[in-house]
Amino acid sequence: MAKEKIREGIVHIYASHNNTLMLLTDITGSETIAKCSGGQVVKADHKQGTPYTAMKIAEIIAEKAKERNINNVIVKVRGPGGNKSHSPGKGSEAAIRSLTRNGIRIKSIENVTPLPHDGCRRKKKFRTKKK
Repeated sequence: MAKEKIREGIVHIYASHNNTLMLLTDITGSETIAKCSGGQVVKADHKQGTPYTAMKIAEIIAEKAKERNINNVIVKVRGPGGNKSHSPGKGSEAAIRSLTRNGIRIKSIENVTPLPHDGCRRKKKFRTKKK
């Protein structure tokens, strides 16, 4: 019996509060193998950032990873970052959990949210009109 070679990949998860995007690349990060977003899974726009949608996205990505014999992945989670929110949205945890449930082994999870080093000024805070 020949030993089956264990292939690796990188799963990039972009989870904002309004949407979740997932991208599966090879280990170098240059070749895209599969990608999926919340808009491809649900019809209503307000449901794109929910954990249920992220779970369905992860199932699609895991299925395409198995087709390419990718067993181990490195997960890179990203929030909006910059001068917006630094925390990833609700879909990131559900997506990671769903990947493991679908038979993908996760080697490591890292947060790659871009943080400003006192770069741009934040947007002016919205205040309601006083009567």
